[in-house]
Amino acid sequence: MTETTLTVAQLTDRVTAVFQKASLNPQQAEAVTEVIVAGERDACKSHGIFRIEGALRTVKAGKVQPQAVPELVQQEASAIVRVNAKGGFANAAFALGLPVLAERARTHGLAALVINDCTHFSALWPEVEAVTAHGLAAMVMCPSYATVAPTGGNKPLLGTNPFAFGWPRQDQPPYVFDFATSVAARGEIELHRRAGKPLPEGWALDAGGNATTEPEAALGGAMLPFGGHKGSAIGTMIELLAGIMIGDLTSPEVLDFLGSTALSPKHGELIIAFSPEAFAAGRAGDPFARAEVLFDAIVGQGARLPSQRRFAARAKSDVQGIVLSEAEIVYLDRLLAEGLDAIG
Repeated sequence: MTETTLTVAQLTDRVTAVFQKASLNPQQAEAVTEVIVAGERDACKSHGIFRIEGALRTVKAGKVQPQAVPELVQQEASAIVRVNAKGGFANAAFALGLPVLAERARTHGLAALVINDCTHFSALWPEVEAVTAHGLAAMVMCPSYATVAPTGGNKPLLGTNPFAFGWPRQDQPPYVFDFATSVAARGEIELHRRAGKPLPEGWALDAGGNATTEPEAALGGAMLPFGGHKGSAIGTMIELLAGIMIGDLTSPEVLDFLGSTALSPKHGELIIAFSPEAFAAGRAGDPFARAEVLFDAIVGQGARLPSQRRFAARAKSDVQGIVLSEAEIVYLDRLLAEGLDAIG
């Protein structure tokens, strides 16, 4: 099978063109493209170009506003920064709010960015890394749509509810983790379905509440939380903090609004930024130097810090380019030629 190697810039141009063909304004198209290309660059295929079709399907269904211009809701001197996404994708709203979030976190020691009325797209680590680039630690979370059964339950109620954290480091990539509170991201189950591969045991239930390894049955049933009651509790916390507390939709409400899990979920997002210097002020030691002692101890035991695989893939892609299969190139070409007409 023929493969094509594209630079990050070339893939960015192609994906941006696809979204502009599908009626996204430049602000929306560029922000969504950035996270898709980041997924491919970092060898995270489940959050790369695979996600384009779902985004376009959501546009075609009228459940996201492709021409939205997010609005910063001014709250002078507050540690809470709010952006109304105006029904557009979360990525453009985050880009608008990030500089204000960073400034407020440096002023107050911590600050929170609340994004309302957005369609969530892709992973959370791009947001985390954007915050750590300002020298700040970060936590990011959001609900999804009801696809996960709480521990002891047998029907979808919680979302996959991703949670991410980042710690800034000097002269090297940040410490970052980003994971769904379900056993696996829903995109991983879809990739198993497309590949005709069974799921690992313990990932999902079918519509009758029975354990299944069949991807099709899992997509029609419920995923399970990671770590049993621990993942279930964290998923519930995210519903409370990033749904109810910020005045936005919970995962069951998202599913009611969309009527389908084939569309990108509409809800809110919560980003919390912390200044390590402010929190450590007056105490002995540099927080960043002390963190490096901890990281060195972890690596010294032969363990791997999270996201190191991604960062290694990123370094390779930046030098050697991003390799796409013939089928992936055909897929991009079709989306560019047909726009929303390519979506069934």
